[in-house]
Amino acid sequence: MHSFTTFTKAAALGLILFATHANALSVDDLSSNEASKGLKAALIQGAGKAVSKLGAVDGFFGNKEVKIPLPDTMKKAEKAMRMFGMSKQADELVLKMNRAAEAAVPEAKSLLVDSVKKMSVADAKSILTGGDDAATQYFKKTTSSAMIDKFLPIVKKATENVQLAQQYNKFAEMGNKFGIVKKDQMNLEQYVTQKTLDGVYLMMAKEEAAIRKDPVGQASNLLKKVFGAIGSN
Repeated sequence: MHSFTTFTKAAALGLILFATHANALSVDDLSSNEASKGLKAALIQGAGKAVSKLGAVDGFFGNKEVKIPLPDTMKKAEKAMRMFGMSKQADELVLKMNRAAEAAVPEAKSLLVDSVKKMSVADAKSILTGGDDAATQYFKKTTSSAMIDKFLPIVKKATENVQLAQQYNKFAEMGNKFGIVKKDQMNLEQYVTQKTLDGVYLMMAKEEAAIRKDPVGQASNLLKKVFGAIGSN
């Protein structure tokens, strides 16, 4: 119970630090153990929320902001595909792509948490004094490569038995040679992996924005009561 209370207090402190951009507490205070833990707890909390939303059924497929569409090249041919009775295949592919993303996203949590644990005092200060998405940019810099490595095998497994995906890869590889298919869309698995990554960082940015806008509102009623006095001092 004591460790949980300590964590929630640290998280609330971190949420307050986000919103004030170090106005309520000096940036130099980040060198203290309590403030550093607070910022890290807030980041871990935001990461957990983002991953849990996206990793659920319809986390991608049911969310217009992150739903993965057919690649541009295939979208251009989609009307023709549907005219020739391939609606079912097109719909199956979109569903499979988004289900693949939902299956891959939980792998992001440990990477994001590990990135927070490795954060230096200088990194923390940069986040507080940086732009509104400074924390998200930090995560992009420190986790993108590792996330792609984690996501790609899961996406491949989820789409390997989809006939249209295999056909697309063959067409896109040829199309890329002639300059009619973009490099980032020449392989469906890589395309879905990148879109999954984009979705994670988009949701991270939204969580960060919510924390910065209303830090105490992100916490429990108990934490509002405990830390509400800070704003009135």
